[in-house]
Amino acid sequence: MGTSVQVTPLCGVYNENPLSYLVSIDGFNFLVDCGWNDLFDPALLEPLSRVASKIDAVLLSYPDTLHLGALPYAMSHLGLSAPIYSTEPVFRLGLLTMYDQYLSRKAVSDFDLFTLDDVDSAFLSITRLTYSQNHHLSGKGEGIVIAPHVAGHLLGGTVWKITKDGEDVVYAVDFNHRKERHLNGIVAESFVRPAVLITEAYNALSNQPHRAQRDREFLEKIVRTLEGGGNVLLPVDTAGRALELILILEEFWAQRNLGYDIFFLTYVASSTIDYVKSFLEWMGDSIAKSFETSRNNAFQLKRVKLLINKMDLDNAPIGPKVVLASMASLEAGFSHDIFVEWASDVRNLVLFTERGQFGTLARMLQANPPPKAVKVTMSKRVPLVGDELVAYEEEQKRLKKEEELKASLLKQEESRASHGLDNASSDPMVIDTTNSSAPPDVAGSHRSGYRDMLFDGFVPPSTSVAPMFPFYENNTEWDDFGEVVNPDDYVVKDEDMNQTALHVGGDIDGKLDEAAASFILDTKPSKVVSNELTVQVKCSLIYIDFEGRSDGRSIKSIIARVAPLKLVRDVLLLIVYELYFDRIGRLTDSLSFNCFILIKVLVHGSAEATEHLKQHCLKHVCAHVYAPQIEETVDVTSDLCAYKVQLAEQLMSNVLFKKLGEYEVAWIDAVAGKTENHDMLSLLPTVSTPPPPHKSVLVGDLKMADLKQFLASKGVQVEFAGGGALRCGEYVTLRKVGVAGQKGGGSGIQQIVIEGPLCEDYYKIREYLYSQFYLL
Repeated sequence: MGTSVQVTPLCGVYNENPLSYLVSIDGFNFLVDCGWNDLFDPALLEPLSRVASKIDAVLLSYPDTLHLGALPYAMSHLGLSAPIYSTEPVFRLGLLTMYDQYLSRKAVSDFDLFTLDDVDSAFLSITRLTYSQNHHLSGKGEGIVIAPHVAGHLLGGTVWKITKDGEDVVYAVDFNHRKERHLNGIVAESFVRPAVLITEAYNALSNQPHRAQRDREFLEKIVRTLEGGGNVLLPVDTAGRALELILILEEFWAQRNLGYDIFFLTYVASSTIDYVKSFLEWMGDSIAKSFETSRNNAFQLKRVKLLINKMDLDNAPIGPKVVLASMASLEAGFSHDIFVEWASDVRNLVLFTERGQFGTLARMLQANPPPKAVKVTMSKRVPLVGDELVAYEEEQKRLKKEEELKASLLKQEESRASHGLDNASSDPMVIDTTNSSAPPDVAGSHRSGYRDMLFDGFVPPSTSVAPMFPFYENNTEWDDFGEVVNPDDYVVKDEDMNQTALHVGGDIDGKLDEAAASFILDTKPSKVVSNELTVQVKCSLIYIDFEGRSDGRSIKSIIARVAPLKLVRDVLLLIVYELYFDRIGRLTDSLSFNCFILIKVLVHGSAEATEHLKQHCLKHVCAHVYAPQIEETVDVTSDLCAYKVQLAEQLMSNVLFKKLGEYEVAWIDAVAGKTENHDMLSLLPTVSTPPPPHKSVLVGDLKMADLKQFLASKGVQVEFAGGGALRCGEYVTLRKVGVAGQKGGGSGIQQIVIEGPLCEDYYKIREYLYSQFYLL
């Protein structure tokens, strides 16, 4: 059998809930994403709680709450203790996202699901990888390779490829194929013929307008509101899609020289932008190129002002302004309070750039038609005064005494356990706490309780004659040059450095944002005061899609391109040291080969969208499509068998290799058999009968854009003509013909046709064309 693969959704199927999936590969359990929503409902994590202790590794895709929001809670309360893998931006920006979530809720409630220490502890377990880096697991995961690939959508966003014995399992959710101002899109060519594809149906029913049209509408709505004397509120996430919006506004304000204020308001706004400035290599090609040529950092903001508390916004100059504030759901954070203040003014605009999470205030306001009034809860934290403060202090003193008593008793019990029972007769200085006739000047008012207070926490051993406080002699080593120094005592470990960075909030300068720091360090007794309000919604409410996800048409196209060939009669073997192949039927003197059949698992999306994409894939892509329910395990193990074979020396001595990129390829005709020195199957040369003739095989990708670039580098004047053809010089035209894909995941034969008269240019271009491919 092939590699055993099982997929079990824990959250986020047939709905828009957070994403969390269990993927088991030959008994090794991956938790792919560990999301929560802005409601922080523990009931959503019940399926995860039942398997958390069995998780062997965690893979994180994006730095937002929907993909990693439950990580601190799962590690502190559910028993999750596995190593975690992500890209560097997901690690850093995800940390800031969770800081912002905690601080936003702690300011208006007695939030106790997790603490900042829980956040720090969870993120310390993360191993950071770069794009396309193959990370080989060890121990139980021996033989499994994981690799993150570009996904778009959010900075550091990841499509995960998990490989075992030549079979690929690809996890691709929330990806974006479009290039944006600060991000590249997904590269579908990175995933060739996966055995299993796990993807989503979130946008299967939506079609997006062109980016230019969308951006124009977005900016026109904002400018019209500002010119009318109103304010614009954009509820955004902490460190995700807000970055794209910031660049759009920064660029437009610079082009038009507008004087309206733009504010980015979160508890960690300064830290977010500081980190993003250092992540240019993770961004789009245009940003990296701009920095290389002119040292211009796109996130060196000149028009957008960073704020870290609401007071700074209140003190800003009076006048129309644009505010990007967290959270996007309007359930907490600065955006919630600003909405309550601005909603009653007809001149103002609340512009949503992503669909609100189910059950949140943002989702309610995005209804069609929107409500005319909504009930909200306004909460704030106020210091304790008067009798409440006195009662609080007395309670804290009582709790402190109880903790000290418990600590002393515990220390005493530990000492007795290590040294045996006390023997008061052998040590006259030990007071017998069980003797009811103890002198009154010693026992005092504590006759029934703890009495050995003469030692103030020091409990002498029962065998001591003259008890003393412990003294430890410093037995250092010396040589001819002085005291021997252990270099390990002066090495700063990576964990210590990470811990230091985490505890200062992740700021590059080692300083926590002022508002966040003052909130964390404020130990004054306080309480939360809440009251319900009915807010009249008179402001404009608009939704423009800036989620940065591929739409339904693009998802279907990408799935068709990723889908593998269902049957290949002649397979080229990439020879390194080992060879894996699949067997069809029984093993005979001649072998038949087959590549992997795509098995598709649909997750994350409404029931309607999931069913729509499922039927499309069954009809146009492949015959194996699953859309499991929560905690329903689907076995997507390949039906094919995989064997490991050796290449015999007598076979390899006659093989002619040709260079193809990083590999060398060759055509071989062989039979399978066993050699005397090896139990493993070997490929041996055909001796008794000559090998049958085979058709020439063209190795390489037929990409017209690459051919255009190559011919231009050779001095050929080349340009695209109608129908995707390449006009080369004055007489020659290159045209690609053939079917790109067909039902069942296969692909038709594609050819490049050279059209033109038999002239010097014709033969020169044909020679250039042949040099880009290999005939075997």
